[in-house]
Amino acid sequence: MSHPVTSRHLDIVLTGLAPAIWGSTYYVTTEFLPDGYPITVAMLRALPAGLLLLLFVRRLPAGVWWGRVFVLGALNFSIFWTMLFVAAYRLPGGVAATVGALQPLVVIVLARICLGSPIRLLAIVAAIAGMGGVGLLILTPAAALDPIGLLAGFAGAVSMAAGTVLTRRWTPPVPLLTFTAWQLAAGGLLLLPLALALEPPLPPPSAANLAGFAYLGLIGAALTYVLWFRGIARIEPSAVSTLVFLSPLSAVLIGWIGLGQTLTLPQAVGVAVVFVAIWLGQAAQAPRPDRVVGPSAVRPAASGR
Repeated sequence: MSHPVTSRHLDIVLTGLAPAIWGSTYYVTTEFLPDGYPITVAMLRALPAGLLLLLFVRRLPAGVWWGRVFVLGALNFSIFWTMLFVAAYRLPGGVAATVGALQPLVVIVLARICLGSPIRLLAIVAAIAGMGGVGLLILTPAAALDPIGLLAGFAGAVSMAAGTVLTRRWTPPVPLLTFTAWQLAAGGLLLLPLALALEPPLPPPSAANLAGFAYLGLIGAALTYVLWFRGIARIEPSAVSTLVFLSPLSAVLIGWIGLGQTLTLPQAVGVAVVFVAIWLGQAAQAPRPDRVVGPSAVRPAASGR
């Protein structure tokens, strides 16, 4: 049997891969996808991947899980991605990302309400430090504040935070791959009528467009959300949520390496602050060395059944 600390570290690394990969979304979207189709792109990121996974797992929800899957699909994908794009279009990227970095604080509150999780001072410090680090990474002095964009950014943070906590509360009765397939398909189906009603048809896709859609669907959605939901089931929600700071960090590093962007001194400080915040967030929920950690320690706190 593996040592519990080693197992927890592996869980953190695997879960952190998801937001690190999400940081590539901006690069892929701007370099490979047609401009001006945010809802359609979000739908095509979720629905084909969800349907493909459903064909593989060959299992549909039953009973109460039909409603739960659509609630989770809306929170984790439909609402979150739509609000994310609205914020991105109405706010400078730095402001949008900083507002989205509120999510760990929201998770702490919702986890207390829904799961009875204790509120730890170190977790709050980690969340606030992470927001500051993200601000240093991508805020500029000329950043403008649009009220609708700010509201959308906050709504997106609340939506994903609620999805994270409810995913922890509602223990899925199926393997993670099936659970991910259900949510992606549900989220994509909810986005489909919005895309058809609010946006014009996509132009004929190029090879680069198809490659971008395939990456966002298979890697940026299917693979990453299997890792993300696995982490939610094994790690405290507040510790999981601080890992989202890896997304803007990854985006900045990809821009620096892949797009030839400069890395300023404040950004370098922001990189260090983000890593410290993530470390504090994990340390706040680390098991005490005097406590025996058994298999039940990595099971969800409440089934919600």
